[in-house]
Amino acid sequence: MGMPFERDKLIRFHHCDPAGIVFYPQYFVLFNELVEDWFNHGLQQDYAAMVYEQRLGTPMVKLETEFLSPSQIGEILTLSLAVKKIGRSSLELEVLGTSGGSARVRAQLLVVLADVDRRRSVAIPEPLRERMQAFRVA
Repeated sequence: MGMPFERDKLIRFHHCDPAGIVFYPQYFVLFNELVEDWFNHGLQQDYAAMVYEQRLGTPMVKLETEFLSPSQIGEILTLSLAVKKIGRSSLELEVLGTSGGSARVRAQLLVVLADVDRRRSVAIPEPLRERMQAFRVA
């Protein structure tokens, strides 16, 4: 079994609504940043090169989210990403956001590797699939 990929994110003013707590759509931006960080740092796959040179992207095609407790400006939100399942072209990912020992957000993401130009799914290359296994949990 693998270990989740983790990244700390500072909750900034632009993430928040007038009440000073994270405006829920901003979590989706943070999830996308987490996936990019995972490719860049966890999988050692340059995400920008993947998009612009290889013409591959990772759109989220399904997203289920539970907002457990509010996060506010100035807090550090630790986001962890775990691989639940690897399909031919898709990934089932689980994200958990915590701060100060408190769970703030939990999400299930279905991400697809896709040809940017044709807008169709493509098979995950075997070397990348092997690196993804390191983040697979039960």
